[in-house]
Amino acid sequence: MGLNVDDLTAALSELARREPGFASGLERVGYPPPRIRDRGYATLLHTILGQQVSVASAQAHWNRLDQLIGGATDPARLAAATDETLRAAGLSRQKAGYARSLADEVISGRLNLNALPADDEAAIAELIRIKGIGRWSAEIYLLFAEGRPDIWPAGDLAVQVEVGRLLGLPERPSEKETRRLAEAWRPHRGAAAIFAWHHYGANMRSRPASPL
Repeated sequence: MGLNVDDLTAALSELARREPGFASGLERVGYPPPRIRDRGYATLLHTILGQQVSVASAQAHWNRLDQLIGGATDPARLAAATDETLRAAGLSRQKAGYARSLADEVISGRLNLNALPADDEAAIAELIRIKGIGRWSAEIYLLFAEGRPDIWPAGDLAVQVEVGRLLGLPERPSEKETRRLAEAWRPHRGAAAIFAWHHYGANMRSRPASPL
C-alpha cells in the first residue's frame, strides 16, 4: 500500500528541516493526504485506461468494462473478451492491446505484482516491459500501490512546476534538472512528489476564475 499519513508527515517534516522551500510550502498548504492504491493487476489496468483521458472518463470506461466482462479485476475475463466487447467498453484499439498484454503477463506468471524486485530501478524495468506502461506509469504504481518512499517521477509536469516554485527558480526545471535537484531529498523523494502535486492543486484552486 502507499505511504500513509504518518509516513508522509515524518518524511515531509524532515524535508522541511533540510529545505526552506518545503517549510514555506507546508505553512501555505499544509500536509497532503495519502495517495494509496491497491497493489496488483487492477491498479495497473486502471492506469492504462486513464491514459490521455479525464479521471471521470477513465472511471466510466472501467465501470463499463467491469459490467461487460463480468469483473474487470480478473485478467482471465479480459483475456477472454472479444475486441468488440472491449470497444463497447470505450477502449481504443491501442488500449485494448495494452490491456490484453497486461492480462497475458499476469496470467502467464511472467509478471508477479506481489514479488517485484526490491530495487526501485529494477522494479521499474520489470513494469515497463509491459506494453502501455512507461516510466511515469511504473513510478506512479510503485509510489501509490507499494508505498516505495524514494520513487521520484521527475518527468511529471506538475512535479517540475512545483519544484521550480518551491525552490524559487526562474523557470520550470527540465526532467534532468528536476532529478538532479532532488538528490538531496533522498530517501524521501516519494513524499516530495506527493507534496508537489498537493501544492500544485492548491495553487490551481487559488487562481481567480477566468472571465470568459
